[in-house]
Amino acid sequence: MTERAATYAEVFAVREYRYLFAAYLLSLAGDQLTAVTVAYLVYTGTGSAALAAAAYASSYLAWLTGGPLLSGLADRFPRRRVLVACDLARAALVPAAALPDLPAPALVGLLLVVNLMRPPFVAARAALMPEVLDGDRYAVANGVDNISAQVVQVLGFAVGGSLVALLSLRGALLVDAGTFLVSALLIMIGVRSRPAPRPPRGPARHGGAAGLRVVFADYRLRAYVLVLWTASAFTYAAEGLMAPLARQYGGGAGTVGLLLAAAPTGMALGGIALTRLCPPAARPRLILPLAAFSAGVLAVTWLVPPLWLVLALLVLAGAASAFAIPLNALFGRAVPTQYRGRAFGVAITGLSGLQGTAMVMAGLAADRWPATTVIGFSGLSGAVAVLALAPLWPRRSVATSAAFELPAEQGRTTSTTQSTTAEAGGGRR
Repeated sequence: MTERAATYAEVFAVREYRYLFAAYLLSLAGDQLTAVTVAYLVYTGTGSAALAAAAYASSYLAWLTGGPLLSGLADRFPRRRVLVACDLARAALVPAAALPDLPAPALVGLLLVVNLMRPPFVAARAALMPEVLDGDRYAVANGVDNISAQVVQVLGFAVGGSLVALLSLRGALLVDAGTFLVSALLIMIGVRSRPAPRPPRGPARHGGAAGLRVVFADYRLRAYVLVLWTASAFTYAAEGLMAPLARQYGGGAGTVGLLLAAAPTGMALGGIALTRLCPPAARPRLILPLAAFSAGVLAVTWLVPPLWLVLALLVLAGAASAFAIPLNALFGRAVPTQYRGRAFGVAITGLSGLQGTAMVMAGLAADRWPATTVIGFSGLSGAVAVLALAPLWPRRSVATSAAFELPAEQGRTTSTTQSTTAEAGGGRR
């Protein structure tokens, strides 16, 4: 692998990626608009905050239930077909929320079904990316996707509210459905058709536990997901405490907004620094230190620093959290193509579940202790936990072509050609 980082121009010079990127933005925007609009529709129709929260939280529930079960579709069928089918299904389902007199529980259930289309979509796209982009363009594209996702998620809230104000709730849902339809058209036009991955030999090749076996049977993949899950859980526990943190400093809604925007801003900046300013060979060596720092820097909040310093700490935590960008590239290259969809499904499902659990636990703790104490303790604990995983981190260099082996009792051995050299060996996952 060359020491020079790929440029954004080189990434977007790949025609297929341009279409995948545009479709990704539209699909992500559609997810945000669906969640905001349906949650608001439920609340205005029932006055129930619990039902509205359930509608918005259905995206997390969809990953916990649909992630392990539906991500495998990306390994059983052509991935382009999976992407298109998921978008078309969402385009067809979302307008149903605009039907008059639809009960609130039915709206919540409908949103859950819509969100169940996201795990196979994300898994299929993640599995397809290493086939579309080679060398450092794949790693840099992961950074572009990550940065864009931060921006789209923030804009999704504002745009969703504006569409509701301009077009009414049901009009906004129709626009929302259009984003999925255009996304499907872009994929059909711009992404080359590829056959489904060759099925692996042996029994239970489509079993729901296949992704878990693949990830945890390989010492690299096991280390990668454990570091990602641990650092993210302890770092993002703070995200659920922005309101009590603002209240502790005497602030209101404006302060909450600033606190919530700090970490995504830092992650966008960190993503640019890692993908554009950092040589490819150096990125894997930075993953473990950045993972520990992303949580550890928040330990300073235990001292109840001034609000401006808290904002700075959140920006630094977000910037260090960009370690997930090169980690994602290592993970994608290390998984055999036959299992890539399920492996990404396992990684994202575990990430969503642990982040949600950490936020709930932090919220319970903040009922007893100040928010700064809870965030500081979480940050310190996260740094210690990540460093405890350091002995599991792969240190040995890996050849350009490496074999990926499943346990002997599974009756099969699968090999994959990896496009990394020092980067694959120096990283962790």
